[in-house]
Amino acid sequence: MKTSQRRPEILRYTAFSADPAGGNPAGVVLDATGLTDAAQLAIAAELGYSETAFLTAPPVQFAGRDRAYTVRYFSPRAEVSFCGHATIATAIAYAERHGPGDLLLATPAGTVPVTVTSVADGTLRATLTSVEPAVRDAAEDDVDEALQALGWSRADLDPEFPPRIGYAGAHHLILAARTRARLADLAYDFERLKELMTALGLTTVQLVWRESATVFHVRDPFPVGGVVEDPATGAAAAAFGAYARELGLVPEESALLLHQGADMGRPGELWVELHAGDPRVRVSGTGTRIPEPGTRREAAPHPGSAL
Repeated sequence: MKTSQRRPEILRYTAFSADPAGGNPAGVVLDATGLTDAAQLAIAAELGYSETAFLTAPPVQFAGRDRAYTVRYFSPRAEVSFCGHATIATAIAYAERHGPGDLLLATPAGTVPVTVTSVADGTLRATLTSVEPAVRDAAEDDVDEALQALGWSRADLDPEFPPRIGYAGAHHLILAARTRARLADLAYDFERLKELMTALGLTTVQLVWRESATVFHVRDPFPVGGVVEDPATGAAAAAFGAYARELGLVPEESALLLHQGADMGRPGELWVELHAGDPRVRVSGTGTRIPEPGTRREAAPHPGSAL
């Protein structure tokens, strides 16, 4: 019997900011039961956000477990294995309806626990715990191609932060800028970078500048998702935390603050926690609902718009 396609409730939330005009917008479908892959992709494309998350019943191993779900993530062009900001947005949307607490999410990349707490002023804060991360060398030719696509040179790189590919649910090429001005001046060859990233299986390129021992500024081109730039990228933040720890750039026990989105007019804050003895990375942030289009408090359009 053919399953009819219903129109689910589609929520709009921003992650890593308590202001709907900040952080990274995501679509959230808390009940995607019966939706085909094509329907989920169509919803993601319609919203035009970098990702939309879709919740369904948990896999067999979590059946009967409270607050456990399967989650899938779609960009406007394709499914992605993991998306940090859409996970944060989904957890906060869920907590607003069912209360703070723990969620267990079965993602295509693995199991991701999420905890939502209410801070002093009533703001909800979500913390995801990544799958086990990995860091590997980036081939010199691939780094050179990425730099040429970005319009950067080797002299633009911070020599203390060697290029690497980090993974914490999705793969990201990590490149560190020598100056804040270099990071701020982002104008790249969309198709050229997309071609390289597709060949390497990358989700974003994480561009980083270090302000202090524990404070960083980051930007994430995302052409493979049909988006020029992601305003706040939780999966890349987790990968960067693993990278910084493995290379000895931060202590094994650390709390890092990543500023992202300011150069796009959508500032957000991502907190990265590293715990000694635990290879996983925790990424935290606030979030809030974005008013529906046409309402008085509607957020500004997403600057990293889908192409």
